[in-house]
Amino acid sequence: MSDSNKAVPSTDPAVYNEYATKWANLPGDEAGWIQRARDVAAVLEQDAAVRERENKSPRAEVQLLKHSGLLKILGWTKYGGGGQPWSVAYRAIREVAKADGSIGMLLGYHLLWSTTASVIGTAEQADRIQKLVISNNYFIGGAVNPRDADLKITVDGDQLVFNGAKHFNTGGVVSDLTVLEGVLDGVKDHIFVFVPTQQPGITFKHNWDNVGLRLTESGGVTIQGVKAEWSDALGWDSKTKTPDPSVLAVPFASLLLPGIQLVFANFYLGIALGALEYGSKYTTTNTRAWPYGGDNKEQATDEFYVLSTYGNFLAHLRAAEALADRAGQEVDAVYAQHATKREGLTARARGELAEWVASAKVVTTDTSLRVTAGIFEVTGSKATATRVGLDRYWRDVRTHTLHDPVSYKNRELGRYQLLNEVPEPTWYT
Repeated sequence: MSDSNKAVPSTDPAVYNEYATKWANLPGDEAGWIQRARDVAAVLEQDAAVRERENKSPRAEVQLLKHSGLLKILGWTKYGGGGQPWSVAYRAIREVAKADGSIGMLLGYHLLWSTTASVIGTAEQADRIQKLVISNNYFIGGAVNPRDADLKITVDGDQLVFNGAKHFNTGGVVSDLTVLEGVLDGVKDHIFVFVPTQQPGITFKHNWDNVGLRLTESGGVTIQGVKAEWSDALGWDSKTKTPDPSVLAVPFASLLLPGIQLVFANFYLGIALGALEYGSKYTTTNTRAWPYGGDNKEQATDEFYVLSTYGNFLAHLRAAEALADRAGQEVDAVYAQHATKREGLTARARGELAEWVASAKVVTTDTSLRVTAGIFEVTGSKATATRVGLDRYWRDVRTHTLHDPVSYKNRELGRYQLLNEVPEPTWYT
């Protein structure tokens, strides 16, 4: 047994068996998909704080996502997918994250990876990957971390061979497929492929024990001699073994980057909304009024500062939701117009989209940190008890909002406002 398959503490998928039949049919419209996400959240919230403290590998939780059909929400309908636009998927991520930030994050990353071939692959590759992922209800992880050295790719006949390591690999341990990204030796061109996760060459370090998002299995991974066919190199011509310029040399090929940034914004927002809801329930049932203020009240819900704080949090979260929804609609519009004519998307239009996403990222980062930390001011000292579990919301957003410095998003937006510049595509823009 390889290290990647070694026994580690994990949750039992059998605990959610009932949902295999309960959710056997996929929702038929947007409202149905959002309700399905809420149904999943209702299941997760029952023991979210306990599961978070136990920090087990989330095999059961991923199985719950599979039962729900949410992994297929963006999938092509001809293969049994939901056929929904990104705006609906973003809202579904948000709903799940309200109950469990880790599982909302796993859903978001999977959905981004599930569309990879449709953005940077040829038409044949996009069709083949959609069929593979949707018909098998696969969950996808990704060994793609730009802060680390690229995986090294060498050629062995008609196969590519990947070697290297990544410090972070979200969801990989519990995935069916893993996205690998590396640089072809000698030419320095990047190549993405999908490979089966359970194979000897993929070894997980099982070292994810961070302050937040503890159920995301975002630890390190080593890649040794993992092979893929040239035909699986997304956006490459397998005969000439060169990048297809009609696929990879157009702005459309960089849409995965603002796409994942908006995934981040939505699960930050979901976590903050969850904290507001959780804190509100605690305040109405447990928080006591302060008896030494000179304007004493009978109960905490009559306290001016409590009411004012909750009202302010609600207002800012509603504003953040409206902005995130608008950014999602902008994503929908780009895909609707250019999914079948990629060359039509200009660098300027791509940059405009990136700045809508940057705006959402800035606001949801600021708001989620403020709400998840500030909620303790209106719940009281007893709410810091481990058994209450209110601290997980702040720990989750604090952990991931460090993913890439939000200050650079502010700077991008400043150059856009003052100089009418849109950003060049990067791994984080």
